Amino acid sequence: MDSRVAARARYTSGAIAFHWIIAALIVLNFALAWSAEGASKAQAGQLMATHKAVGITILTLTVLRIVWRMIHPVPPLVETLKAWEAALAKVVHALFYFLMLALPLSGWAMSSAADRPVSYFGLLQIPMLPIGPDRETAGMFNEMHGVFATSMLVLFLLHVAAALKHQFIDRDATLGRVLPFLRRA
Repeated sequence: MDSRVAARARYTSGAIAFHWIIAALIVLNFALAWSAEGASKAQAGQLMATHKAVGITILTLTVLRIVWRMIHPVPPLVETLKAWEAALAKVVHALFYFLMLALPLSGWAMSSAADRPVSYFGLLQIPMLPIGPDRETAGMFNEMHGVFATSMLVLFLLHVAAALKHQFIDRDATLGRVLPFLRRA
């Protein structure tokens, strides 16, 4: 592949940074939530406070990532993809964007409805969403948050499996689009 074509087929450095930082924060947030489940009440409170602050960070970075994407168009998909793979890739990416917004928003809404303020790492208080305190509403957002989290986990695993398939079975340049140091086999 011509190096100019390969360069155009890769995401921009900014898009790559957003991808990996947000991915790491999502993994961190799952670890925080799972750790809180088995922790003492005090530890769980601290873990969940961090979980909420990381969620607000993910939300902010996702909005910035969307703005970045509007300014810097995504490169074309690898030509070797089958039509169903290309369609699935587009659906999965759209679902990721939806979940990267919906997951932290539903958590923020849950905290607002439960009348539990969100502290951003102790530095500032995040304003409550305009949702009056209501136990039923908080429960609804809690259920939504759980469904979104499960969906994110399934999508994440599908995404990783697809990336590994493309790298080690198809041996195409798909993974190199977000890992520029990888070279086409």
